[in-house]
Amino acid sequence: MDTSPADRPNRLPWPPMILLGTLFAGVTLEALAPTSLPVPAAVGLALVAAALAVDVWAMVTMARAKTNILPHRAADRLVTSGPFHFSRNPIYVGNAALIAGCGIAVGSVWLLALAPVAAYATHRLAVLREERHLAARFGEAWAAYARSTPRWLGPRGRA
Repeated sequence: MDTSPADRPNRLPWPPMILLGTLFAGVTLEALAPTSLPVPAAVGLALVAAALAVDVWAMVTMARAKTNILPHRAADRLVTSGPFHFSRNPIYVGNAALIAGCGIAVGSVWLLALAPVAAYATHRLAVLREERHLAARFGEAWAAYARSTPRWLGPRGRA
């Protein structure tokens, strides 16, 4: 049974599966072909802490808005405050930064290299679906938000 984009944004793979799969792949590659980075682990740990802070901030913002956070269920409300004021996908920005931070913290070129791969996979397999879902559910409110807020990071739009 097919559902419309307004009913449900994602099926498999869920974005958390992409995150965990990427971490597993990076650790596996590191075990098979060890690498090292000439960057202090503290830099990576700081990035991990910042990434987790963004993720938690976004989740708390969604909870306060009383909207669904699960990527396979319909959004109840369009959230544009908190970290969503700076990025339409702060959790996914946090996830990519988390992978990169883990790579730096443990000195793994593999994990660091896989961070943009995971971001691209999340974009193709989740973000585009979620945007169709939000457009179908929230119409012009979504369109105005999308025009004024970057998908990932960057300057805000003109709307």
